[in-house]
Amino acid sequence: MIKVGLILGIAGACRTDELVNLTVDDIEDVGSSLIVKIPNTKTKIPRIFVVTDVGNMLELFRKYLSLRPPHVKHKRLFLYYKAGKCSSQPVGKNTMGKIPSVVASYLKLPDVACYTGHCLRRSSATLLADAGVDFTTIKRHAGWKSTTVAEGYVENSIENKTKIANQV
Repeated sequence: MIKVGLILGIAGACRTDELVNLTVDDIEDVGSSLIVKIPNTKTKIPRIFVVTDVGNMLELFRKYLSLRPPHVKHKRLFLYYKAGKCSSQPVGKNTMGKIPSVVASYLKLPDVACYTGHCLRRSSATLLADAGVDFTTIKRHAGWKSTTVAEGYVENSIENKTKIANQV
């Protein structure tokens, strides 16, 4: 659950509640990629993003989906996984929001409490900016209307600072 939440959260610049409310019907597996629809967003503008098979991400998603018990009566994607089994209980906002701190703890990063669910959205914007993606595309991807808001999410990374230094 943590790996799939991380993949979808960063790939789609998702808010915690967007991940919590994802359903199995919101994701279409087209073989070489996943098409993910976020129908209910904070801005009321639905978004769509694609997850490709970089680093076996599709295999992880398919494995997670295959663990879903057949008796689950709801369509929410994220279910609790405990004691080697997927339960029918959906994951809540607090558990989903702790994914970045769980990953930070696993990586032995300092100040793990600083890693919140919003880090997925921020990381997505930062990764796109580091890759040279323009702000218009970043805004569309994350569903932001304002360039100022988008710029506020892009972390001042070493990659960005190095690019700027090389251009000076």
